[in-house]
Amino acid sequence: MSSTSRRSFLTSASLSLAALPLKAAEGKKYRTALIGSGWWGMNILREGIAHGRCQVVALCDVDATVLENGIADIESETGTAPKSYLDYRELLAEAKPEIVIIGTPDHWHALQTIAACEAGAHVYVEKPTGHTIAESRAMVEAAKKAGVTVQVGLHRRIGPHHVEAMNFLKSGKVGKVGMVRLFAHSRGGAEQPKPNGKVPESLNWDLWCGPAPMRPFNSKMHPGGWRNFLDYANGTLGDWGVHWLDQVLWWSGQKGPKKVFCTGGRPVFGTPVLNDKEQTTDAPDHQVATYEFEGFTAVWEHRKFSGNGPEKHTVGAYFYGDKGTLHIGWKDGWTFYPADGKSPVEHGDSQLQEPEGDSHNIGALWADFIEAIEQKRPPVADLESAHRSSCLPLLGMISWRVGRSVRWDPETEQILEDPEASKLLRREYRAPWQYPA
Repeated sequence: MSSTSRRSFLTSASLSLAALPLKAAEGKKYRTALIGSGWWGMNILREGIAHGRCQVVALCDVDATVLENGIADIESETGTAPKSYLDYRELLAEAKPEIVIIGTPDHWHALQTIAACEAGAHVYVEKPTGHTIAESRAMVEAAKKAGVTVQVGLHRRIGPHHVEAMNFLKSGKVGKVGMVRLFAHSRGGAEQPKPNGKVPESLNWDLWCGPAPMRPFNSKMHPGGWRNFLDYANGTLGDWGVHWLDQVLWWSGQKGPKKVFCTGGRPVFGTPVLNDKEQTTDAPDHQVATYEFEGFTAVWEHRKFSGNGPEKHTVGAYFYGDKGTLHIGWKDGWTFYPADGKSPVEHGDSQLQEPEGDSHNIGALWADFIEAIEQKRPPVADLESAHRSSCLPLLGMISWRVGRSVRWDPETEQILEDPEASKLLRREYRAPWQYPA
């Protein structure tokens, strides 16, 4: 089959922005602070610096070593050392930033976003919005009350090949879509417990855990591995799933599903271990979640022990229509496979930035964020939309925990006729932290 490149769909303003080389913009420099100055938070901040509209005034991290490294890097890159803070509350009170970047683990997103909004700052927060659905909704309400702009790190909403594929999908060329399949697979094997260790002298472990339960310190969690510990995140479904499930809401315009069922476990990784001596991760090594929407069904699946074998794509979304199948991927762009088997396959290459070995479109998302602040419009990954997309993996995790399907009202954001599942819309915070109203 022949392959033709589709470039005629580069029509939206956001796509044009993302497709062009990013140059330093002129205008007001916003007092900018970063909370969570590890690898990913620093990637976001560097995009802000490259955009040209940031005056970096403060960095915050509960690990003094990480914080010192971040300060040194910013001083080297900008010629000015921002002030350092171990506690984000002190940063907000003293540094008075106009923009706050939140690059902390998921269990911190809500409290820090709400505090930044209440301090009058615009916020760029990583996905998913919250660790639980109720705290995510509290973030939305806090931003509305404060009248600030919040951009969420769902950068696929502005990535050129994603916008191009979405325009192709909405053009009708795929036909009536009855099912969507979303997936992200990786390879691994049985997990061995790792001994717990002494908390590093540079790390405030109590503040790292914050409102979440305090586990024994283990280097599997910090730095970097916390995504697979359910006290602090929601595993692969929360991490990767939110990106691809977001594509479903972006395409359909619906606020959410009517019913969700999720199953999965750890048959390969093994039973989770957590005791005074050692621990493993506890997130599922595979899950399948089925979302029943009005007019179509969406299915999420991930495996951390096997790819897709002979199937060409291992990450992305398949939209199955009566005229063919559209795959929207990551580094493999998008491809349309006509149902008749005779028409040519159509393809668009991926267009991604490459910071430190990763691939995304954070630069374009940041530029849109600044423009949204100044034009007083919603950004492309606005908090309300990102909240609704974040509800999808969180609902999947609730269904997985209770072991049955849950009925969802996306208007009231309530689980119907299931008190046990409804309790999981929120969780108790560790004292003295207070769950947001």
